[in-house]
Amino acid sequence: MEAMAMPNVDELMAKQRAYFASGATQSYAFRAGALQRLKSALQKWEPQLLQAMHQDLGKSETEAYFSEIGFCYQEIGHTLKHLRRWLKPERQGTPLMLFGSRSYIYRVPRGQVLILSPWNYPLQMPIAPLIGAIAAGNVAVIKPSEFAPATGAVVRQLLAETFRPEHVTVVEGGPAVSQALLARRWDYIFFTGSTAVGRIVAKAAAEHLTPVTLELGGKSPAIIDASADLKVAARRIAWGKWTNVGQTCVAPDYLLVEERAWPALREELKGALASFFGPDPQQSPDLGRIVSERHVDRLAQMITGDIVVGGQVDRAAKFIAPTIIENVTLAHPTMGEEIFGPILPVLTWRKWEEALAVLKALPNPLAFYVFTADDVTAERLIQTVPFGGGCVNDCLVHLGNMAIPFGGVGESGMGGYHGVHSFE
Repeated sequence: MEAMAMPNVDELMAKQRAYFASGATQSYAFRAGALQRLKSALQKWEPQLLQAMHQDLGKSETEAYFSEIGFCYQEIGHTLKHLRRWLKPERQGTPLMLFGSRSYIYRVPRGQVLILSPWNYPLQMPIAPLIGAIAAGNVAVIKPSEFAPATGAVVRQLLAETFRPEHVTVVEGGPAVSQALLARRWDYIFFTGSTAVGRIVAKAAAEHLTPVTLELGGKSPAIIDASADLKVAARRIAWGKWTNVGQTCVAPDYLLVEERAWPALREELKGALASFFGPDPQQSPDLGRIVSERHVDRLAQMITGDIVVGGQVDRAAKFIAPTIIENVTLAHPTMGEEIFGPILPVLTWRKWEEALAVLKALPNPLAFYVFTADDVTAERLIQTVPFGGGCVNDCLVHLGNMAIPFGGVGESGMGGYHGVHSFE
């Protein structure tokens, strides 16, 4: 794939631009029909997609369905329900000095869209922005991650069967292909991945003044005070953290726990893990695998200090047990970067000032989770901490609401998508 001849990409892009210029993608009927075909194709290819995601990441069918396939169905259904209304010109007020005239906002397609997707959700991450691109009347090129090759291959076949290449196509390959694509002019670039690569994408886009959406990472905290229902908090944190073995950009990256609540929460977390994955997590069908041995090595170096539970590593099996580490400080290896794995460090605090000092010392997170019974506390934290999105007394579930944008702030990204925000 790395040896792909770049003139072929140029030829593909030229054909897509000509197809877009023909106006073929513009009508409501075309857009709605394309989305309906996409849903039908996903339904047809479900078995292959489930198998591929298990092959790439060890995902169970249940997890792969609710976090990837079912998510795409929800996005398509929401878009089809509202698309006709989104397409209508939106009338605006007109000042008295322009009496006799009327003012409207028309939403027109941008043109040719590049979608660069990651390996951790290899179906959801390319398809969700594609839904917005199709709904908005664009043509699109998807570059899936080479680190989830089985799913990428199925996505390529699925889309090739569903769309003509002038409308939607997949270009596979590694970093050289990504660099070659970024060197060309696009009308919009949608990237999901690390902050470091996000900077590269933004710099390349700036060469052509191409607008971007950057969905990046960040150390997303869960802050827990003593008033919280600790049993509920433990189960929801455990689900949020160890879904996809922690390889989720909005997973709780670390806990900030009120000191007097930690002993009880620690036992509840241990109980939740045992309930979810049994006495031997490596044998659990519900726990996936780390994407590569290189990532196993990176994560294994972080497992040090006071281990509450877990710590086991099987490099050949790409397995790391769900691990909790207590008595952590900002100097601990887990706090120097986004973990993106099944390791959960725990920092404790006695006064809110101590907790806020930790939050201020780290970049703005993509997600922020607050567990408390005090609505005033929750509201104060929401108003104080800059973050992309989040929940009070839960984790991850804000992604399931298509009415609110999903995105970051600062180093965790720019722009938002889902629902009308993808269309915009």
